[in-house]
Amino acid sequence: MSRRRIDVAERRARLVVRHRHAAAARTDDVVAITDGLVALHSSDPVSVYLSATARMVHPDLAALDTALYDDRSLLRHHAMRRTLWVLGHDAARAAHHAATTTIAAVQLRQLLAMLEAGGVANAGAWYADAAARIEQLLPATGPLTAREVGAEFPELAVKVPVGTGTFATTQAAHTRVLLMMGFQGRVLRARPTGTWINGQYRYAATSAWFPDGFDAAGTGVREHAADLARRWLRAFGPGLATDLKWWARWTVAITERALADVGAVEVELDGGTGYVLPDDVDPVGSAEPAAVLLPGLDPSTMGWKSRAFHLDPDHVPVLFDRNGNGGPAVWVDGRIVGGWTQRKDGTIALRMLDDVGSEATAAIEARAHALEALLGGVRFTTRFPAPFQAALPTP
Repeated sequence: MSRRRIDVAERRARLVVRHRHAAAARTDDVVAITDGLVALHSSDPVSVYLSATARMVHPDLAALDTALYDDRSLLRHHAMRRTLWVLGHDAARAAHHAATTTIAAVQLRQLLAMLEAGGVANAGAWYADAAARIEQLLPATGPLTAREVGAEFPELAVKVPVGTGTFATTQAAHTRVLLMMGFQGRVLRARPTGTWINGQYRYAATSAWFPDGFDAAGTGVREHAADLARRWLRAFGPGLATDLKWWARWTVAITERALADVGAVEVELDGGTGYVLPDDVDPVGSAEPAAVLLPGLDPSTMGWKSRAFHLDPDHVPVLFDRNGNGGPAVWVDGRIVGGWTQRKDGTIALRMLDDVGSEATAAIEARAHALEALLGGVRFTTRFPAPFQAALPTP
């Protein structure tokens, strides 16, 4: 039986609808937006808010605060590629067991080596005691910053070496302990110390912040990996096995097994053999015209390793930094056609890389003005700026 071919036009149409670029696909349900993309990148805190509001009918920055810190229907957690993400509860559990636990084992070995290099005897026991004390403290006090935890336990503020060569420095051990506890799912990042653009978070005990926790009774790592692969295929399929492997930072074996466990169906793509879910083989129709401004590290930009179907390879050096971080992007009809940045006066500057015609240009400009209104007096810088941003004129 021959494999069905899914061409570039259909892949873009799928993206426009499933990633809610199209007006008809937008929603004000920020949990649905997040789940529909599996997770939102949170390495830059601004990305979470602008990724979500770009897909809302009535963009509202406060809706993210409510979901993250009041309802706690969304969680921040390290997972795939050691990246900090915002996820819904079920996706967080799948990602934790399918990705984070492997990362946590590596991080623990590194932390114990740091402690030993800092002169801590019996580093394993020292960490276990420190983590237990912090885990007991936080439910009683509520979320605390790393500085506040250090004030409660000054004896844990042992200086440990961090980094190597020209990047070598020292850091208080309790700060690394909190990071490690996050990987283990024992603490979660709570409300930041400043506004929504701030990445300095308080820490909350998982037992208080997320009482159901990361464990799922009767479910093993293999099942969680299949769950994560299913979510990725639903949002990003069709995609190559190498796309999923890169996105999840799995081995070839884990990737192949997860695809097999969900019954992924092979399809023919321009880049090779792709995969879709068994109930997602049928062709999809064309999508309505769509223009959207998405922030750096948005899932639409970072969901695949092979991006040629939505990004001209010649534009990569303009839009991506040397580490592969995608900058703020202008999307039209399921492809990246330019970039944008916020000037110091709050206006949005555009760098167009393709001619998209007058109607799409007008739609892009309208989205830029809407973003200016949404941000109001807020000024932010992109944590991982794209090369083009430095060249845009600023008043």
